[in-house]
Amino acid sequence: MALRMWASSTANALKISCASKPYLSLSRCFSTVLDGLKYAESHEWVKHEGSVATIGITDHAQDHLGEVVFVELPEPGGSVSKGKGFGAVESVKATSDINSPISGEIVEVNSKLSEAPGMINSSPYEEGWMIKVKPSSPSELESLMGSKEYTKFCEEEDASH
Repeated sequence: MALRMWASSTANALKISCASKPYLSLSRCFSTVLDGLKYAESHEWVKHEGSVATIGITDHAQDHLGEVVFVELPEPGGSVSKGKGFGAVESVKATSDINSPISGEIVEVNSKLSEAPGMINSSPYEEGWMIKVKPSSPSELESLMGSKEYTKFCEEEDASH
């Protein structure tokens, strides 16, 4: 609580505002939730562009995990199923399975994460993406949350802990 108050007062003193970046909405003032992405309750995000969907873990997830020290990812050419695990993230706190929010064929894996797993912490939505998938059932995207729903979901989840 003291940290939040300090962060809030520091942000006010520095005149930092979330409103200065309209493409971002912030949950808990610390976790970034991007508009235009879809989110799963298991804290993975999906960015669907053309015939490919990029998947990674959310800023909220990496924040709760702490410093990521190892990432286990599948090989390209394999397949993923909605709600099923495709890899794992190991942090200084714990090891967590990563579930796929959609089904499809893995067309690319972010091999840079094996050398620099901390990119998940520093850039979860850009450099820290995990896999790219050719969706086999694009309608599965409709069951995922938008940014506003995901922000509310995270706030409610954090409040219950």
